[in-house]
This record gives sequence, C-alpha cells and structure tokens, in this order.
Amino acid sequence: MVSLVWKVVVFGILAAGSQGSLPQPRSHRRVSTGRYDLSADLESVEAQSEKGFQEVRRGGERSVQLQRGARKNADIYLRHEGLRDDAATRTNCKNRPIDLVFIIDSSRSVRPVEFKKAKEFLQDMVDSLVIGRDATRVGLVNYASTVKIEFLLNTFFDKSSVKQALGQVEPLASGTMTGMAIRTAMEKAFTKEAGARSASMNIAKVAIIVTDGRPQDKVEEVSATARASGIEMYAVGVDRADMASLKLMASQPHDDHVFYVETYGVIEKLTSKFRETLCGLDPCDQGHNCQHICVNSGDSYICKCHPGYILNPDKKTCSRADACTQGHDCQHICVNSRDSYVCQCRTGYVLNTDKKTCARSDPCSQGHDCQHICVNSDASYMCKCEVGYVLNPDKKTCSRSGTCAGEHGCQHICVKADDSFVCKCKTGYVLNPDGKTCIRSDACSQGHDCQHICVNSGSSYVCKCRLGYSLNMDRKTCSRLDACIQGHDCQHICINNGVSYNCKCRVGYILNSDQKTCSQEMRSEISEDACMCEAQIVFQKKVQSAIQELTRKISELSDKVNDIEGAFQH
Repeated sequence: MVSLVWKVVVFGILAAGSQGSLPQPRSHRRVSTGRYDLSADLESVEAQSEKGFQEVRRGGERSVQLQRGARKNADIYLRHEGLRDDAATRTNCKNRPIDLVFIIDSSRSVRPVEFKKAKEFLQDMVDSLVIGRDATRVGLVNYASTVKIEFLLNTFFDKSSVKQALGQVEPLASGTMTGMAIRTAMEKAFTKEAGARSASMNIAKVAIIVTDGRPQDKVEEVSATARASGIEMYAVGVDRADMASLKLMASQPHDDHVFYVETYGVIEKLTSKFRETLCGLDPCDQGHNCQHICVNSGDSYICKCHPGYILNPDKKTCSRADACTQGHDCQHICVNSRDSYVCQCRTGYVLNTDKKTCARSDPCSQGHDCQHICVNSDASYMCKCEVGYVLNPDKKTCSRSGTCAGEHGCQHICVKADDSFVCKCKTGYVLNPDGKTCIRSDACSQGHDCQHICVNSGSSYVCKCRLGYSLNMDRKTCSRLDACIQGHDCQHICINNGVSYNCKCRVGYILNSDQKTCSQEMRSEISEDACMCEAQIVFQKKVQSAIQELTRKISELSDKVNDIEGAFQH
C-alpha cells in the first residue's frame, strides 16, 4: 500500500504531442493540432497486437513489454500493478477528512474528448471519497494561459454537487501555465476564506493537477514552495508525458508519487490505485487476531463477537454470553448462575414465592432505631414521637416539648431557660412582640451622623439631603445647590436667590408679568405731529406695531431654545 501523507496531491496528466508514442496510422493524424485521434489509436493498437504495447510508468524507470494485444495486455499490467478498477478490487472508502483541490489543464492541445475523459477520471475520484462539511472538501482550479477558480472548498458539501460541477467545466484554450496554476491554488484555494481548515485540525490538504504537454512556465520553484509549506505532490502522465516535469512537481519518493498511462482511454484504470492511496487498505484484510469478527475502524480495527457471545477484556477473544442477557422474567434483578439465572429484588422488597416477582417489605418489622414510633415510608421508614414530645434533629430520638430541642417556633435563635426557652434575633434584627419572629432593626434610630436625612438600608443606613442641597463626598454632609445650574425657565438671565432663583432681562428689555419672559422697551408714541403730516404719524404707528409683533415672535423662539437647552442640561 502506498502510504499517504495527507497534504496536497498534484496530478499532471500530460497528453500526446511529442515523439515516441504508440504506432499511429498516418490517416488518423490531426494536422491542425499535431495530435492523434485517441479512439482511432486504440483501434489501431488492437489491430497491431503483434507489435505489442509498452506500458511506461514513473519516468521510464519501469516498463513491461506486452505482446498479445494492446488492450488485453494493458489490462493485465494494470491488474498486476493493483490499478484495475473492477468488482474484485473495489472497496468502500472511508477516507480521513481532507481538503482536496483539482487543478485541471484545459489548454488548446487538450481536445474535447480528452478533456471529458480527464473530468470523468476526477469524478470517479470524487465518487470514491466521503464528501461533506466535516469530511472531505473539494475545490477546482481551471487553467490554460490564464487561471480560473471554478469553485472553492466551501462551495459544495455533497458528492453529487461536486460531480455535477466537475462535469460542467469548460476548457479555456491556449497556453499551459502550470506553475501559475499551482501558485494560484496554493495562495487562493487553500486559504481559510476559501474553506481550507486550520493546521491545528490536522486536516490534510490535497490538490489534483490535470495538464497536457510540457509546462510553459517554471514549475520547480513553486512546486518546492508548495511542498515546503506542507503540501504533498502527486503527478500522473499520459502518452508522451514529460517525465522530468512530473518529477519536478511530485513529492519524494517518486516511485510513490509519479504515475503514467499510455492513453486517456485507460486513465480511469488509475482510480482504484488512488482509492487505495486516499482511503488506505482495510486493516482487517492485512491480518488481525479477532476470534470472531474484525471490523474496520479507520486506521485500525476492532473485534466483535457472534450473537450469544460477549467480548472478553482482552478485546480479541469471545465468551458465551450470560443467561440474563439472553432474556429473563425477573421483575427486578437477574443474577447469572452457571448456565441459568436466579431473581433478586431491590432494597425494600422481598422475593415472592414464584421466585420472580417482588413485594414491598415492611422496614419497621425488619428492625429500626426510632425511640418512639416507626412509620413505614416506601422502601424505608421514618420516626415520630408520642404526644407531648418533639422529634430531635437526629430524626430518631424525642424530647419533651417546650424546650429548644423540640419545636420551639423561634425564627432565629432559641435559648434554653430552665424547663422552657426564649427566642432571640440575629444581629441587625429585633424581636417582634410575639416573642418568636424577628424584623430588621432601624439603623437610623440606633444613631447616625447624617447632616440632613437618614434612610435605612438593610442592616445599615445611607444619608440624603433636603431639596436644594447635594450630598458631599463624605456621603454625610450637604451643600446648597446652585438653583440656576439645576435648571430654570428664565428667558434671559437666571440669578440665584437662596434655595431658588429670580429672572432678569438684558438691557433694552423689560420682564413680563410671568416673571420669566422679556419684551423689548417701546418709546411712547408721538402725541403731536410737528410737521402736521397725518400720513407720517400713521406710518410710524404701523412700524411700531410691526416691531412689537416681531419682538413677540423672537421671544417665543427664545423660549423654545431655552427649553431645549434645559432638556440637555437635565
């Protein structure tokens, strides 16, 4: 099993475009793109089984010469390598939570049928994983000469949505800027804002790059930066892939991180290999020491037993389950007895003659320590006293009533006095006339040092001042207040007057009868017209009347302003 360091996976799928590929008939070349028709290639390869099929993996370091038909032999090789995805090798995947980002190359050299195959491969990968908000999250970066983030890690949280989004991706065409795509994924797709989980959560970060041909920019430096930041890189090449570029992107060891297949037609065969890498093998299949049943539990396994058996303390072997767990008819308690069982009753009950059901027992008849009277109470009992006695605090013995040991009725403190008692109160309280209950004492009546007013507050007191005064910092003495500062309704000027104030007007105004507002002084009307101009006299009166009206309105406006200022002061 290829061990997986759960970080970032980079798959580079490099398609046809260079020399040294499968034998191709000239009639199937696409002159416009310099690429081969893969569907025709497969037919040609099958027709040339005598020429064989060479499966190259991991940069030419490993090869198998197949001689009996390209398709058949490729399938044999994949099965041998553990890459075949059939019913025999397919297992349920319960992978650890990872943050997975696909980076797919959609440059001009990737033909539509090849791009579709690449997307189907990624969909198969998603189909084998557990997708969810708290499981694996998937994002997709699409690139050619530009980079486009199709969806982020926090966009979809269910498998069907991710697969549907993958299927709807459209190619961008033109160049192959693989380095730029890796940097974009590292700096934008694996951020907290994009949905990547924090390192403290120990969630692996996984990215898959699907690219065709040789990168047109430098990938070595950005790939090294990604790996140094905790990213693990995987690379897969197709057809005439540039193995050197794959190794520059992939993590070490390359034997575990670089894969190669001949055509897009067989790329889906890698699905089972990566399912093994991402999911891990079933620990139960690797060997276990469970006596009965082995159950996969993430990285390890747990043992379980067949019905009728229970797991022993060693958590591996099993023993026959006790009879009580197999079913019984005891009303209360079942106790195993070799291969059978016996019934018992809970405390306060006795077993009936049928040896199954239980009846409430009489605790008092079983023995008690009450000094006077024992009274049954459910599964226990309680003590009571005879007339003229009261139950002591020990709830067992009795004392003659009329003493503090009995029911004395004191609210606070009972003090024994010969054959009787007296009640007293706690500090801060005084005894009521009934001689039993207590009320809080009047602290002010006990003496105080307030200059003006003493107000009771619990077992103590607080000082307050009379109207027109304020409490000083010593919280005891009082000082006279400035009545004008406390608020007034003078239109013009407020003048303190002891505990109150008077209003005055500014020069040129006189105080109105309300002793608050002011009006402008008016000169006496002209009683004699020196020029004997009647029209001039009438005009002067109109002017005086207009001035008085204007003065009145100004006075009203001033009142409103003063009201607003007074509201802010309060």
